[in-house]
Amino acid sequence: MKAMLPGSAADKPVILGEATEPEPAADELVVAVEAYSVNRGETFQLDGALDRRWPGWRPGKDVAGTVVRAAADGTGPAAGTRVVAHPPAYGWAERVAVPTSSVAELPDSVDAVTAAALPLAGITALRLLRAAGPLAGRRVLLTGASGGVGHYVTELAAASGAEVTVVSATRERGARLLELGATDLLTSVNEATGPYDVVLESVGGDSLPAALARLAPGGLLVWFGQASRTPVTLDFFDFFKGPGQGAIRHFDYTVSDATYGRDLAALVRLVAGGRLHPEIGTVLDWSRTADVITDLRARRIRGNAVLTVG
Repeated sequence: MKAMLPGSAADKPVILGEATEPEPAADELVVAVEAYSVNRGETFQLDGALDRRWPGWRPGKDVAGTVVRAAADGTGPAAGTRVVAHPPAYGWAERVAVPTSSVAELPDSVDAVTAAALPLAGITALRLLRAAGPLAGRRVLLTGASGGVGHYVTELAAASGAEVTVVSATRERGARLLELGATDLLTSVNEATGPYDVVLESVGGDSLPAALARLAPGGLLVWFGQASRTPVTLDFFDFFKGPGQGAIRHFDYTVSDATYGRDLAALVRLVAGGRLHPEIGTVLDWSRTADVITDLRARRIRGNAVLTVG
């Protein structure tokens, strides 16, 4: 079958080539992929900045399509069922094996392109908000907000009753966030006045300490990314001066009591009910995957980037 393979040059991060057919375990089904999403984390893996590769690794964690082979153990959807799935890898291909616990069925009202934008970004957003706790009436600051995760977080947090301030590199990139419920749009965290009960930080570098300084006493900063690729430097004495009893929480979206399938099903219900609106900045044929990766690295894509297969 055809699949996207890791490339060997900066201008060719992936190449379309041949791969072996998936050999599913007993609790895995096989999906014929119709669309997949490219995430920033996968670009980090491809260039070696994120050490989560293994021999034979191929990228691909967000897919939507049709089950062509049901799981041998009888779990999960039957062949012919339309699904969205979150495999550990290998999804940028014509077919992929996925654990049935990482799959959710799709209603006719949710197309494959929309569904493919849900898994990593949507699951991350759901779990971030769980980590943040109840949000009704609370002030939330979200940095790096114009990516896929940021759009989901903004809409879900605003719907929960939070007052959400978002930070985007430009007002143009962040305009959609206001439509999704953000109350304020800033182009620098230094413009934020605060104090904020919850800070969701994904940029790193100078952004995190600046956001931390705007945390309310007893507030929570959840650190869930470092899109700038710049390490963070924190001074203990600056932190000690305030906010009083503020907390910094590490976040790993893979750690949860819920399965990926359960969270995907929740996201699908929200989309089908008109309560969640994936922001898809680019839809192209999968032959353009390398171009999309270049654009993601340069932060030229707002929301999710989706590629269609076949």
